[in-house]
Amino acid sequence: MEEKLIKKLMASMKCEECGQNYESGNIDVIGHREDMWFMRVQCTACHTQCLVAAVVKEGKVPEGTNGFTGAEIEEYRGKTIEIDDVLDMHNFLTDFKGDFSRLFGQEKLR
Repeated sequence: MEEKLIKKLMASMKCEECGQNYESGNIDVIGHREDMWFMRVQCTACHTQCLVAAVVKEGKVPEGTNGFTGAEIEEYRGKTIEIDDVLDMHNFLTDFKGDFSRLFGQEKLR
């Protein structure tokens, strides 16, 4: 899949803070491995920055993967990512040799 298409898909997403759609110019693809893409996005309206990890596969979307429920969205609304969270993820990814598709496909992470 092309980076241009990934940016277009991400531009259809809305900022969690203000609801504004992201713009492709403010989406930086950090890298990808197979179907797992890593991006840094910044909202042009409220300037919120996020790190995004997404599994993007071509083809038919399987049933039951329609995203978060309203309760899940409310549970995480307003929570911020701290520098320690980013460093923890960096340390995890540095040594990670596993399967992201399987890891993120689990209902609950341990």
